[in-house]
Amino acid sequence: MARDTKVVRLAVIPGARGRTLRHDKQLTRHIGTVAATLACLLLAACSAGSTASGNGTGGSAGDTLKVGLIAEPGSLDFTKTDGAAIPQALLYNVYENLVRLDQSGKIQPDLATSWNMSTDRKTYTFQLVKNAKFSNGAPFTAEDAKFSIERVKSDWTVSLKSRMDDVDTVQAVSPTELKVTLKAPSNDWLYWMTTRVGAMFSRTGVSNLATEPVGTGPYVMKKWTRGDSITLDRNAGYWGRKPQFASVVLKYYKDPTAMQNALLTGTINAIGTFQPPDALSRFQNNPKYKVIEGSTNGEVVLSFNNGSGPLKNPKVRQAVRYAIDHKALMDTCWAGRGKLIGSMVPPTDPWYQDLTNDYPFDRSKAKQLLQESGEAGTTLRLRLPTLPYATACGTVVKSQLEQAGFKVKLDQLEFPAAWLTTVFKNADYDMSIIAHVEPRDIETVFGDKTYYTRYDNPEFRALLKKADEGTQEEQITSMQAAARLLSKDAAADWLFLLPNLMVAEKGITGLPANYISESLDLTGVGRS
Repeated sequence: MARDTKVVRLAVIPGARGRTLRHDKQLTRHIGTVAATLACLLLAACSAGSTASGNGTGGSAGDTLKVGLIAEPGSLDFTKTDGAAIPQALLYNVYENLVRLDQSGKIQPDLATSWNMSTDRKTYTFQLVKNAKFSNGAPFTAEDAKFSIERVKSDWTVSLKSRMDDVDTVQAVSPTELKVTLKAPSNDWLYWMTTRVGAMFSRTGVSNLATEPVGTGPYVMKKWTRGDSITLDRNAGYWGRKPQFASVVLKYYKDPTAMQNALLTGTINAIGTFQPPDALSRFQNNPKYKVIEGSTNGEVVLSFNNGSGPLKNPKVRQAVRYAIDHKALMDTCWAGRGKLIGSMVPPTDPWYQDLTNDYPFDRSKAKQLLQESGEAGTTLRLRLPTLPYATACGTVVKSQLEQAGFKVKLDQLEFPAAWLTTVFKNADYDMSIIAHVEPRDIETVFGDKTYYTRYDNPEFRALLKKADEGTQEEQITSMQAAARLLSKDAAADWLFLLPNLMVAEKGITGLPANYISESLDLTGVGRS
């Protein structure tokens, strides 16, 4: 039986493409963490390709936005390849969802104009836009939405596919009405639909997703120059408000200094991920540029191997946490930019709590716990990816641990290939440093005992389940309890939360200040 849903009518909002839409106010919610949660599975380059549709408009150099980024995708198919780099480039730009996240983290309409939820909290009914088309020319209908949701369960191979396990049935009631029934109430499911798992695919456009993405978005895939850039062209047949720039070029740099020089020389118009932050002085006092600083979901995690080696011992893990002076570390390796949080929950989540005092810096206590553990004298292998924050902070971690009596061997592993194989796949490490950027990824990183952290705690998993299936109040209290348990167990050490730092030419407008979804949403970017 349908609930008498309170419907809120929205004015024109960012991300709504200039439409006046509705959404169910009660459906803003928790995501149990996004799959493959490594800020880091930004896999390296694969083969080039372009869409078969060819309906991008192109444009002159003045109509092109060029954005510098750090890590290039290894494929364009996020149904088969884990990692943050693919949805960063394609989600909301090429692919659209039924719902999306806005800059405040709230769920907003996208291809769904409105939705409601049944009184038993199991059935969602979506009303869909009527005139959207895929870049291959096929119309978007409820049958495509049904196909997309069911395909996650049948054809996706990445870990994120489990986020659709809650779905029982999907029904295309009419071309513009979709009904999704869950097996049990879930506080997570609609939030997951704002991520890559909720991307809408064409029933006739999934044959070559690794090089030819087919979506309904305001941009279409034009060209992928392996090892260099991805070019998106404005979708001439887009159903909503068209973006200002005719083309967007995502330019990838392995060297942050080279990317900064590219902005200074006009090769690019903006830096989408600025690292390291101490180099901001090159732009802060220059009237030609503006610095944008906002929030992210990117917890920089000192990961522990909870399943084997010396870090399996809880006293060693606790000793490591006490040995880290987090404020001094962030000041030294990241120019003091970021936020100390002490947990796997960023402040933008409704169940955030400040847990930085769970393990305050105490070198004497660290030395005592290390001696009690029986592992004093054992060498810890700190295996780092070759990413700026990891290499910069890794030397500080090594120094601080050695001052507390630890022996530490630091290795740098080429990222992505060597790090993914050695640390992520084989768990051949004691500690690592990685930024987990996907939203609400506490479950992905610590809820699966086979994940690279090898954390195995049934009580923790039970709290996550209770949070998902309970009331919204129970969700908050259970998630807070889960975060406290994770911290008490010293399952990892959370060094700091990455800020979102961007630098752009003064005239560039509409860049997203907060990077709290999976998408680098460039659809509202323009030039004044």
